[in-house]
Amino acid sequence: MDAGNFIQMAAVYALPIIFAITFHEAAHGYVARHFGDMTAYMQGRVSLNPLHHIDPMGTIVIPLISLALGGFLFGWAKPVPINFGALRHPKQDMLWVAIAGPASNLLMAVFWAFMLKVATLMPGSYFTAPLSVMANMGVKINVVLMMLNLLPIPPLDGGRVMVSLLPAKQAYQLAKIEPYGIIVLVVLLFSGILGAIIGPLMNLAINLILQLFGL
Repeated sequence: MDAGNFIQMAAVYALPIIFAITFHEAAHGYVARHFGDMTAYMQGRVSLNPLHHIDPMGTIVIPLISLALGGFLFGWAKPVPINFGALRHPKQDMLWVAIAGPASNLLMAVFWAFMLKVATLMPGSYFTAPLSVMANMGVKINVVLMMLNLLPIPPLDGGRVMVSLLPAKQAYQLAKIEPYGIIVLVVLLFSGILGAIIGPLMNLAINLILQLFGL
């Protein structure tokens, strides 16, 4: 890929990638505030402004590198601070705070599928090609983030959900994995195991979402 094409592609992909990552984090903050934890709100993180959530390395550099290498698109934002002890019912409310991130990605994937449908309804327009590319990326990156975060590995959202649902003893044992969770995720990613696990599920989810709009 030459430099000109890469810059053009990065510019079109930037909006869906940044908002997929930052809306995910903002959703955690909104739901945590609803259930009584004001930590994120007090730090200005209950916001849809991407500047409040961007991590220079995880939101910009790493996605651009993975995009340039043509591999599995990977990235992150600054995690929203959550004090689970401040929730009104910590163990139960943790589930809703955790699931808010993947749920926001699902909603955004549906939104971008709608935008892709809009692009197909105006053939020949100057905006058709860039909007189609952007919308395709919007669907894919949001499904990727949703599936990744639903893995039952703390501190991923799926891990938090499992801690919330399991009996206290088993939940405590699973929670002890949290300091090593990201290491486990990176090993799964670079070994190819992660793609084998969630790749088929991602393709199924993308196809179902696109079918909602006859795409």
